[in-house]
Amino acid sequence: MNIMHMKYAVEVAKAGSINKASESLLIAQPNLSRSIKELEADLGITIFSRTSKGMTLTPDGEEFIGYASNILDQLDGIEMMYKAGIPARQIFSISVPRATYIADAFAEFSGSIGKDSAEIYYMETNSANTIKNLLEHNYKLGIIRYASRFDKYFKSLLEGKGLGYELIAEFCYVLIMNKCHPLAHKDEICLDDLKPYIEITLADTYVPSLPVFNEITDKRSEGCSRHIYVYDRAAQFHLLTQNPRTFMWASSLSEHILNRFGLVQKVCSDNRNPQKDVLIHRKDYKFSDLDKRFITELCSSKRKQSWDIR
Repeated sequence: MNIMHMKYAVEVAKAGSINKASESLLIAQPNLSRSIKELEADLGITIFSRTSKGMTLTPDGEEFIGYASNILDQLDGIEMMYKAGIPARQIFSISVPRATYIADAFAEFSGSIGKDSAEIYYMETNSANTIKNLLEHNYKLGIIRYASRFDKYFKSLLEGKGLGYELIAEFCYVLIMNKCHPLAHKDEICLDDLKPYIEITLADTYVPSLPVFNEITDKRSEGCSRHIYVYDRAAQFHLLTQNPRTFMWASSLSEHILNRFGLVQKVCSDNRNPQKDVLIHRKDYKFSDLDKRFITELCSSKRKQSWDIR
């Protein structure tokens, strides 16, 4: 497989057409088209669907372009690393669940970035995407969250994919609600108390290979008939702030976040579904200085939380 052909394919995917890519690459259109066909023949797959509107990626093509982009980025990094007079870039990448204590750790960690060139990647997503990011998109670290009852499933999955793992935290979700919520001043809350209110749920948290609905219902309040599904953690806080009849389940929040958004957190006496946050990485991966700094901040942030473990 020719590296230049790989570069051509990535450019065509970005441009969406042979014509635009040929202009960007300064190569004749027939030559570019022939190179793409040769690449497809070498791989034994169809990378692009050719239509009157341009070039679109096939499922095989999307997977190939993902790998190819990573390889080209690594080649660029090697070239930059060994050019005289150019300092090595600091690179840090992590894929995590939407959790305030992790976001707080990342914010503190950002202050440790020195004056040298640095590229920092921080993605909030579900466990399935985090595992995929490490395996396919060159992320170095990940944190996955899952119900403890799925522990054997995830450990088997991670080991099968050559990923190491370390427990960060084990906890039960607490209830987060507006300080003006009708239940905000109740000393003890049970699931039946939540039935008249609206539950806010992150919509993309699921277990790989299990139906999406199974994991979503794992967090739902029994008997609660109104749910708002969102994909953005900030949207959750806005809803809680603006609508005092909403609530959500979350890992414990720090006092400054609760005060900032006018929220309170409550323990639910019926909640006996422990969760785990687990740090993952490739088994042969050696932590960089930036990785170690982030993990230090993560441990510090975790200690500031009031974890409810049953």
